[in-house]
Amino acid sequence: MAEGLWVALSALRMLLLLLCVEPWAEGGKVLVVPMEGSHWLSMRKAVQELHTRGHQAVVLAPEVNVQVKGEDFFTLKTYAIPYTQEEFEDFFLRHNHLVFETEHFLKAFFKSIKIFQNVVAFYQRSCASLLYNKDLIQYLNDSSFDVVLTDPVNPCGAVLAKYLSVPAVYFLRSIPCELDFESAQCPNPSSYIPRLLTKNSDHMTFLQRIKNMLYPLALQSSCSMFFAPFASLASELFQREFSIVDIFSYGSVWLFRGDFVMDYPRPIMPNMVFIGDINCAHRKPLSQVCIDALTQSVCQMKHIF
Repeated sequence: MAEGLWVALSALRMLLLLLCVEPWAEGGKVLVVPMEGSHWLSMRKAVQELHTRGHQAVVLAPEVNVQVKGEDFFTLKTYAIPYTQEEFEDFFLRHNHLVFETEHFLKAFFKSIKIFQNVVAFYQRSCASLLYNKDLIQYLNDSSFDVVLTDPVNPCGAVLAKYLSVPAVYFLRSIPCELDFESAQCPNPSSYIPRLLTKNSDHMTFLQRIKNMLYPLALQSSCSMFFAPFASLASELFQREFSIVDIFSYGSVWLFRGDFVMDYPRPIMPNMVFIGDINCAHRKPLSQVCIDALTQSVCQMKHIF
């Protein structure tokens, strides 16, 4: 009797598994809230793969944008923002040259803070235009999405997911000020994890470790101030106090566009998944010049360590 019951339960589990993987399994509805620029170019490949697997994707973007255009594997839904196309493009292109500049650590630090402050203010105004668009919010509610896929560098997608009471999946490289690991309650020891902009490696001298510990203290207060407009927006929307960590903590799954080949090893949480190879969807063979340069770099690193 017991053996027969075990066989029946095993058969039931197998049937449920088959129902999940067979072609007649129903696809889900995904609301995509992307970040502008190269962030979208990476997410676009994931949205295309979701379509291939039978899911319906609706991409939500401002009417004025640079990269997010309609395509046949998703439905594009737009909303108005208080910027013209010229203002939008100028805002995104004016700082491109800074990526190639080599500056002193402190100078680069303060310049990055100023740029980040402007970016947050820009996106906060756009987000308010979305969240207070009653017709659009009604449409999103009526659509009954299963999940929101968003890049949390722009917290608007996380706020929208919570407002719609839909689970959020984050698709990101990282969030400034280590807010991604704080929000996910992940260990983040300064003893061997180099901080952004410090140019430290995971092999640090005593003075470098001190720098590595002091840097987040200064940056966290700055980030709290810069993200305050989003925290204020969320507090107003939900009629209770919200911090930026409260907003990011809503994420159910974190998809990191990185891996431990490119990044230094660090602790992670069970809901953190590394998908660094998604940026290599269109592979091209390396030229012999690149192969020789990489070989030389590896030999030099072996000599150093």
